[in-house]
Amino acid sequence: MPHHTQQTDPPQRPIHPSERLGLHRLPTAAADLILLGDLTGRYAAGSYSRLGSDRRSVVLCAGRQGAAEHGHRITAAIACHVARAGGSLDQLTQILLHPEHEGGRHTRAIALRSGQTRALDYIRRVWASAVQTVSATVALGSRDHAYEVLAALRDRIETTPWRGERGRTALRVLRAHLNFAEIAGGLLHHASERQTAEEAGISRTTLRAVYDTVLKPGGWLRRLRVGHGREGSTWYLNHGSAHSHGAPVLLSRSWTTQFPPDPALEEWTTPETATTADIDSTILARLMGHDAFAHHGLGSAALMIISALHVRQDQTVSELVGTSSVSRATTYRTLNRLADHGLVQHTRETWALAPRALEGFGISLPDADTGLAADPAQGWDKVAEQHGTRGVTARRKTLHAVERVAYREVLDRLAGHRSRAVVIVRNGHQVLVPAPRPDEIPPTWLAPDGRVLDPGTGRPAVDWRVATDGRLILITPSDQRSYDELASAHAEALSEWESVA
Repeated sequence: MPHHTQQTDPPQRPIHPSERLGLHRLPTAAADLILLGDLTGRYAAGSYSRLGSDRRSVVLCAGRQGAAEHGHRITAAIACHVARAGGSLDQLTQILLHPEHEGGRHTRAIALRSGQTRALDYIRRVWASAVQTVSATVALGSRDHAYEVLAALRDRIETTPWRGERGRTALRVLRAHLNFAEIAGGLLHHASERQTAEEAGISRTTLRAVYDTVLKPGGWLRRLRVGHGREGSTWYLNHGSAHSHGAPVLLSRSWTTQFPPDPALEEWTTPETATTADIDSTILARLMGHDAFAHHGLGSAALMIISALHVRQDQTVSELVGTSSVSRATTYRTLNRLADHGLVQHTRETWALAPRALEGFGISLPDADTGLAADPAQGWDKVAEQHGTRGVTARRKTLHAVERVAYREVLDRLAGHRSRAVVIVRNGHQVLVPAPRPDEIPPTWLAPDGRVLDPGTGRPAVDWRVATDGRLILITPSDQRSYDELASAHAEALSEWESVA
């Protein structure tokens, strides 16, 4: 009998989404996200979390709201991949509504729950946001590429003129965000307002002002998500071209007419400053947190001049006006102030930094008017003490620490906004005792401190709590149901309790 071998066909691999839709080749991570979904939980971060029982760690939410947030993040990521591959809205729609694509589960759930029209509107909104995000961001292929992009951004920051006090303060804030981005290893980073204010050496009020008037309108910085709880805000540094700061200036230095004040910078712009600058922002980032450079101390103008002189020594006042983007009058005033501390030295028409100026130690130089030697600075702390700004940073950090503690106490109170359920056992069957809504509790049941009184004994009832929002009822500590679902469960529990009673 002849021997026959039965050949079986090899298992067919899933069809790549880019092959099906004619897109340029999608990355492997994008294809896996579309076909298999978020297997590693990479997109289960941010608001898809809650505080753990220890009030310190963050754990994932397992309820419907958390699942919806997780699905939306996956959908947005797929939309960004399609937009970056040169796809279209129709191709994204086919990917998300395909029944074999696990990444489109959230969109298909919307279609089943609310209809096809609502799902298509949702896809259009996600696509519009993805196109805008991709057009303003850059895809980083590796960590080395990320550092190259950050280095190019640092060079652009250092050659951009930051005119006026508001512009110089904005540079300090932008340099603080660049520090956070370098630590994070990319343009995307997380930082809170208090953390940024401490890094830049300014107040939160000033920080918000430069966010709204300089950095955000100028396209330097975008806030992708506002921080909540113990999580800081999510920021993205714009690597592309930003708008010019300040009014157009004339290159001729013989023209002395001043322009009207710029409303964003709150300072008169002068025609003598050049269109490019040349400073060392690394030195600025190192010094801007010292008390000596606070608002009533040496100020931001001294930071700019020291950073410019560190790049190139022996500059004239006219050259410093261009390289530091500081007006001529402010440059003269700041140089004289630095010379009083022995931090700069004047040789004919040029100025240079003292040997240990970056450490705050000056040299003894004779005054041009009196011929007497000025007292050299003995460190930045001594300089801050002479200007009355010593301790500003410590007081600011103390204030922020107190604000953080108060904010976390509020979060802890809000975390317990649902009362603990009371369960009794009758004939081997657990029966839930429904807690009445706080607005249904008689006034005689409420103690002055907010606790619930037992109407029989007049003592506080430890098993009863008033919800902070006045609506929600706690069924279990990990419950994540909506109010309508809780109200329905409350009605069922009430009916069961009345039948048992």
